[in-house]
Amino acid sequence: MPTLDPTLDPLLATLFWSAVTIGGYALARAIYRRWRFWWAMPLLLTPVLVGAVALSLHAGYGDYIRGTHWLMLMLGPATVAFALPIYEQRALIRRHWPVLLVGVLVGSTLAMGTAFALARLMGLSQTLQLSLMPRSTSTPFAMTVSGDIGGVPDLTAVFVILTGICGAMLGEVLLKLMPLRSSLARGALFGMGAHGAGVAKAHQIGGEEGSIAGLVMVLAGLFNVLMAPVVAYLVG
Repeated sequence: MPTLDPTLDPLLATLFWSAVTIGGYALARAIYRRWRFWWAMPLLLTPVLVGAVALSLHAGYGDYIRGTHWLMLMLGPATVAFALPIYEQRALIRRHWPVLLVGVLVGSTLAMGTAFALARLMGLSQTLQLSLMPRSTSTPFAMTVSGDIGGVPDLTAVFVILTGICGAMLGEVLLKLMPLRSSLARGALFGMGAHGAGVAKAHQIGGEEGSIAGLVMVLAGLFNVLMAPVVAYLVG
């Protein structure tokens, strides 16, 4: 079996794992365009493809993250990019900002509270409980909150991905079952329940839905970051 040389030059390791990640995403995206099944979502399929490569080379998580750390740093600018569609829909946002604000506050509180309560009810360790709490926000915000309250940021990132995939899938089902006719309600549903994956799904539905979803995702992330010290004190 081939193995990954731990003494591999850092530059070569960065180039290799970056190519594997970007290539895996491109392949997953092409597959999803051809077959629109939940299991083909790039957010789910890309980690599977990268994991298969890592296992075949007997590489650990440390090897991978050292080679792709720059990609993690790009998450922040990528989140900021959501400001453009938000700006384009600023008139809609100005009309409904009270409803959006209340929805974000209630949704974020329920998301954190239920995640923590269910984790404790299932007897999970405190580290897992704290890592699960910020799962309903986008990755950059969630990892920051997780580190501040005593969780494991890398583990939280996994929970964020799973939440996004499940939220995007269930969101489509809920739209069919619930009479949500306004773009505001449909966008908020995806932005609060499925963060980044939900924003992408909302944009497939419509421009206004995508903008609202992006706004809700960013506001929820900011709220979670601001609440992190309070949460750390309460669970400490």
